[in-house]
Amino acid sequence: MQNKGLIRVFAILFGLVCLYQLSFTFITNNVETDAEEFAFQKIGEDVDNYSELRDQAEASYLDSIGNDDVIAGITYNDAKDKELNKGLDLKGGINVILQISVRDILSGLANDSRDPAFRKAIAEADEAQTDSQENYVDLFFEAFNNIPNAELASPDIFANKTLSDEVNFNMSNEEVEPVIRKKIDESITSAFEVLRKRIDKFGVTQPNIQRLGNSGRILVELPGAKDISRVKNLLQSTAQLEFWHVYKNNELGNFLVQANNRLAEMKRSEDVSTQEADSTATSGDDEIDELLAESEDSTEVETGNNPLFDLIVSPGYQGGPVIATFKVQDTAKVMDYLQNPQVRSILPSQLRYAKFVWGVPDADTQTTGLYALKGNRNMEPPLSGSVITDAQQTYDQLGRIAVSMQMDGTGAKIWEDMTGKASAEQSQIAIVLDNIVYSAPGVSTGAISGGRSEITGDFNITEGQDLANVLRAGKLPASADIIQSEVVGPSLGQEAIDSGINSFGIALILVLIWMILYYGKAGLFADVALVVNILFIFGILAGLGAVLTLPGIAGIVLTIGMSVDANVLIFERIKEELAKGKVQKDAIKDGFNNALSSILDANITTGLTGLILFLLGTGPIKGFATTLLIGIATSLFTAIFITRLFIDGYGKKGKSLDFTTSLTKNLFTNMNINFLKKRKVAYIISGLFIVVSVGSLFTQGLNEGVDFVGGRTYTVRFADDVSPTEVQNDLVATFGSAEAKTFGPNNQLKITTKYKVNEEGSEVDEEIQRSLFESLGSYLPAELTYEEFVDGDDNKQVGVMKSMKVGATIADDIKNASFWAVLGSLIVVFLYILLRFRKWQFSIGAVAAVFHDVLVVLGIFSLLYKVMPFNMEIDQAFIAAILTVIGYSLNDTVVVFDRIREYVNEHTIWDLDRTVNAALNSTISRTLNTSLTTLVVLLAIFIFGGESIRGFMFALIVGVIVGTYSSLFIATPVMFDSVKKKSSIQKKEKPETEEATAV
Repeated sequence: MQNKGLIRVFAILFGLVCLYQLSFTFITNNVETDAEEFAFQKIGEDVDNYSELRDQAEASYLDSIGNDDVIAGITYNDAKDKELNKGLDLKGGINVILQISVRDILSGLANDSRDPAFRKAIAEADEAQTDSQENYVDLFFEAFNNIPNAELASPDIFANKTLSDEVNFNMSNEEVEPVIRKKIDESITSAFEVLRKRIDKFGVTQPNIQRLGNSGRILVELPGAKDISRVKNLLQSTAQLEFWHVYKNNELGNFLVQANNRLAEMKRSEDVSTQEADSTATSGDDEIDELLAESEDSTEVETGNNPLFDLIVSPGYQGGPVIATFKVQDTAKVMDYLQNPQVRSILPSQLRYAKFVWGVPDADTQTTGLYALKGNRNMEPPLSGSVITDAQQTYDQLGRIAVSMQMDGTGAKIWEDMTGKASAEQSQIAIVLDNIVYSAPGVSTGAISGGRSEITGDFNITEGQDLANVLRAGKLPASADIIQSEVVGPSLGQEAIDSGINSFGIALILVLIWMILYYGKAGLFADVALVVNILFIFGILAGLGAVLTLPGIAGIVLTIGMSVDANVLIFERIKEELAKGKVQKDAIKDGFNNALSSILDANITTGLTGLILFLLGTGPIKGFATTLLIGIATSLFTAIFITRLFIDGYGKKGKSLDFTTSLTKNLFTNMNINFLKKRKVAYIISGLFIVVSVGSLFTQGLNEGVDFVGGRTYTVRFADDVSPTEVQNDLVATFGSAEAKTFGPNNQLKITTKYKVNEEGSEVDEEIQRSLFESLGSYLPAELTYEEFVDGDDNKQVGVMKSMKVGATIADDIKNASFWAVLGSLIVVFLYILLRFRKWQFSIGAVAAVFHDVLVVLGIFSLLYKVMPFNMEIDQAFIAAILTVIGYSLNDTVVVFDRIREYVNEHTIWDLDRTVNAALNSTISRTLNTSLTTLVVLLAIFIFGGESIRGFMFALIVGVIVGTYSSLFIATPVMFDSVKKKSSIQKKEKPETEEATAV
């Protein structure tokens, strides 16, 4: 091997980089453990709402030390940004796909047109969307263009005042369509921006929000979010864009002084006579106790002298709209102070309707300004964002970044009154979205008429674009419905981590032991390479900012089993070269060279299926594909280079290296099985399996999960064991259709219902959850509240542990995407094998084996899903398993085909059947060794990996067994039988002396 020194340096440096990336995760885990212990000691279990208060205390602790050095200048905040992200199933939280209503956007652009052609096209698009994969806007245009003489540029549709600058009466439908598409895209972008701003307020770490193509769908992942009901409501509520007059800070000066003094008096009047008051103050009978006790020590009276003023970072400039600047972490406390009834009573009559709100936080200083809006009795803004027709980031006459906006006629008149008043009083007008002030510009040029105005300020291009997006967000009332959601409780997430770690550790230990038992000292070198491989995988995941999920852990563990395959291929080839009498150095060199082709072909075919999974999968499935792809790459490197470094280095010392042990020395040697002679028996057996499988699929079908049929599913844990039949009967009485199955222990059920599957909205979700709670009331503890049943805390052991909702439309999309994923992988692999082996017979054999494997796995799931004690639903995870089975089966088949090709070139005078049988016998050791190792790994995950992936693992176990069988008895025989003239693959050359081998 050339450039050993370079490879050694690279491996060491890359390993150090991986350790560096993982060190951030180690730092955050240690700091968060300290925060948990701090909260545990501060808040006892005898305090009401102790779990919620512990969360608050933990968050306060982390905020207070966030910028302190932990080690080598690294702060907790720095480490948190770079740690290995944990997915929803490991951390708990919520994952939703929101559908922004393109229908609402179209109606808004058409000013809610009542034109018959427009309404008819909308109705037909609504109907077509239920079973179509096309975007809503495409369906609308298709329906509209089928209506005779219908014109998009009609004054009653899109040629209105709102779009007068871009759509005129003379435009054709083809000319109007791109304008409308652009406007829809802008509206979805605006909605996306609003959601992003809202998510920033949830306070979760590593949130993820992304648009899914051009479908109007937005993916939101919030690992660690606990108040699920609040999250759902905020995500689905329509954006509230408002314009308010603002008080100047000098108008609030006296009030702030009086408020601070009143809070100080209240503090001094508290009863602090007993030591217990320190630890129980936050439990409270007195609301001020909750506000003040968290960060102030009752023994230090002087800290209570200025409860409000002590929190001020800096005052606002004289006469400006910002009253004062505070730290973001103190905003909740300050707002509680200002909303306290005793404090509000100090406000003079002219300020009694003042509405206190915060500005946009400064990302660098983590501070934000406090504003006071001029409210009224009904707390309604003078002007709402619905009047905005357009907003763009522009430049003013001096070249400064500005935002121009245009209002409709109604808004223009109110805006003229507002700007006239603000100009006369030399005050500002606040632009408020979802109770956050985004800008508070002054008016210096008098009343602004015509509805067109320009906002200037101290902001950059990005901030100007954001403000324009915010302004446009109020223009169209586009609703956002949750069409798919998954909620995982934190305690279930912790259980998943524990089970994942257990399965990972057990599988790793078993593989390490097996390699040493089978290959001796060479197996030990392979083990070292395997440990390095795992370090590389986790280091790359951390460095890329990828999310580790439970299927991701399964992917890593599966990679352990598959990475052994490369070492097995190499060692088996070295053993063959040694058996030929070569010296160790030459045997090692030739063994590595001869194995390389098989290793690359096998891993490329598996990688292609992993790539399809990555491109088409979402959430946990993408996590599985990510780790699988990374694992394939690192496995190749460690097997080809790291293992080689150890073996070559050992040989240089003049020591002999055996690749067997006393137990395995003669295993699978001199194999003489006539596989092709047995192919007819294999055809009959496989044919029967396929007939039974197809028959079961047509009669019994499959247990399709909500991923494919739509509906809601809840994993509910009870205090005691329950009967699924009794629970199901009670739920059927409530919902009409429902299913309850034991999921893991006997006190945990998986409940599925299609009740109101086609209805969207938080109200429907709330209704179904309350009905579920009431229906299960007799099985739940009497003291359990609805809130505890749905949300609960980190230590929750009773109630909804996990929930999932999939709308009927997106379920149809998922099913179609899954079908194309499987079909696409077959086509890609067929083409790769055709390209690689240059004979279509090889491709036919490989695809036949894959079809065989998929049908058998589907048949087994169809036959057994009613009797197996674990979940066997057909969902996205199952599709991932099918694609992995395809990859594994092809891995096996390609190794066999590679050896056949090699024997064809070496033994040119043999008959093809003799060549094929000899090739199969020569690979039997590798085939069985790899299959058994992988099975050991999969069984470890199946037994110890947790209930949620048991069905997934069962599919893989069946797939590995069937795939190993098919590579020997289906793929190769089909390839052999498809050759009309057996010489078409094997080119006969002049006779040469060959050793007669009985086959």
